[in-house]
Amino acid sequence: MAQQTATAGKHIVSLKANLLVFGALLALLALTLVAAQLDLGPLNGAIALAIAAAKALLIILYFMHVRFSGRLAWVFAAAGFVWLAIMVGLTMADYVSRGWFGLLPAPLG
Repeated sequence: MAQQTATAGKHIVSLKANLLVFGALLALLALTLVAAQLDLGPLNGAIALAIAAAKALLIILYFMHVRFSGRLAWVFAAAGFVWLAIMVGLTMADYVSRGWFGLLPAPLG
């Protein structure tokens, strides 16, 4: 009886769900390889980040079991994505302020 109550709150992801997520991750990997071969100009970075965010979301939701966790786990997972967005935004702001992707000359002085 004690074993039943100890494991009753844990969710076990089925093999089918794990294989579907694995297949989606492989498809996103193939999409990353295709996107790397295309010359889309300044959109290459944005597309690569979007694909990476989708892969990270799948890993967080299924392999880290956040999908079946409580609200606090969702808050911390969302906070991680918000922090990532802040860091990428600040990095891009710094990069752009130093010259628009190398198209503009650097400021004199």
